Amino acid sequence: MPTPESHRAVAESFGVDPARYDRNRPPYPEALISRIVAGSPGRTVVNVGCGTGIEARQFQAVGCTVLGVEPDVRMAEFARGTGVETEVSRFEDWDARGRRFDAVVSGTAWHWVDPVKGAAKAAEVLRPNGRVATFWHIFDLPKPIARAYAAVYRRVVPDSPFDLDNAKSMLELYQGQFDRTADGLRAAGFAEPEQWRYDWERFYTGDEWLELLSTHGGMTMLDADRRAEILAGVEPAIKDGFTLPYATVAVTSRIP
Repeated sequence: MPTPESHRAVAESFGVDPARYDRNRPPYPEALISRIVAGSPGRTVVNVGCGTGIEARQFQAVGCTVLGVEPDVRMAEFARGTGVETEVSRFEDWDARGRRFDAVVSGTAWHWVDPVKGAAKAAEVLRPNGRVATFWHIFDLPKPIARAYAAVYRRVVPDSPFDLDNAKSMLELYQGQFDRTADGLRAAGFAEPEQWRYDWERFYTGDEWLELLSTHGGMTMLDADRRAEILAGVEPAIKDGFTLPYATVAVTSRIP
């Protein structure tokens, strides 16, 4: 996985097409959202790396007041347009101006946050017994599709920072991120972190998957011609559609 220090270009590329991102990125399991709210002392939420507001709107739908913090002005403007109050800043540098919250949440964005500084900021802005919950969607493509994607991507982007030939599952690769997140929370004085997992699946048509693939970090940093070449190379492998199993995993804890 790219890190904030070595691959900021990837982190800052998602705003290239906010509408496509918002339209195609899947929401988070309702059971996860409800569990976070039930395990928090109240319903004021700060959403770190809120992007276009996907999870922020989910928390709003269950009665939470949500403030987004998003470093990309393009994403922040889109989120505001959907009704999510959003401030532009990296979370580590964000000035909360004395405000306190019941929960700090982050959907598929905490890997762009320094795990130590981010945890310290979360501890600073949470009320007593406030909850931090960072969570990610994780999946492994069916092998024929993964091989087709890796082959065309290596050809079109030979200098890519992404290792598409790694034999480990994505859950194995993400476990390092989970561990770094948990270590940061421990260092900031949080209770022993927990991992929550939710398994689900979705069927994608070929067109739906190509749309979603266009929003991934390995694609958003490319120019239009290279994106089109990769999508054309992948299309034969997914033209009949496929079912994709997901695991949504959260690393979560409370501040005393």
